Amino acid sequence: MVKKALNTVYAMWLREMLRFSRSKSRIIGSLSTPLFFLVILGAGFSSSFEIRGGGMFDKSFLAPGLIGMSVLFSSIMGGVSIIWDREFGFLKEILIAPVSRFFVALGKAVGGVTTAMIQGTLIMIIAWLIGVEYVSIPGVLAAIGVMFVTGIGFIGLGISLATRIESHEGFQMVMSFLTMPLVLLSGAFFPISNLPAWMSYLVYANPLTYSVEALRFCLLGSSTIPLPESVAVIVLFALVMTGLGGNLFGKMRV
Repeated sequence: MVKKALNTVYAMWLREMLRFSRSKSRIIGSLSTPLFFLVILGAGFSSSFEIRGGGMFDKSFLAPGLIGMSVLFSSIMGGVSIIWDREFGFLKEILIAPVSRFFVALGKAVGGVTTAMIQGTLIMIIAWLIGVEYVSIPGVLAAIGVMFVTGIGFIGLGISLATRIESHEGFQMVMSFLTMPLVLLSGAFFPISNLPAWMSYLVYANPLTYSVEALRFCLLGSSTIPLPESVAVIVLFALVMTGLGGNLFGKMRV
């Protein structure tokens, strides 16, 4: 039984990897937006705020936020594969197999998280190549761990949405509605200290905020939110979303 479950997880993970490797446009598109922000906004912030504190608002400050944004987009987009598989009948064929639906969802989740980590790591490497300095190698490795936990949480959210939305177009609309506020209210583009009270509530209620702050600490050595608090929140978010996604996937009608 355990071997069958592991084979199911591996098969679904491998399918997601093959789909990702064959979609060159997806890879390029997922990297182009963060790189655009990193280069253009980094240069703009550096020149605009040089009198008010020098390099704080340059590409080094932006890099962790853009890595988090890349992981967010890629992870939630993992839910689209469920809609595609349902529309083309593949999901129905898989779900008649004598294995728990949870392991099918887990395989898709691991595949989605793997692609998210690949893209986040590529952004991190490119940022380093264009001049962002990281504090240490262990910090970089810790940042990869943060990407993994963040990806687990948001792929769980993506799977939860995909089980309740029947069309690809509907999923894209909901995704656009969710992702932009999550990114803009995460502190990816601005410090989260000294914000207006109403905005602070939204920022601190956003799970992506804690991921960005954890990445900022691991890569740059400082953050507004203490690292243990950030890690605790994103781990809790990942556990809740994994449970929710698995439960809704188990009840999904195909």
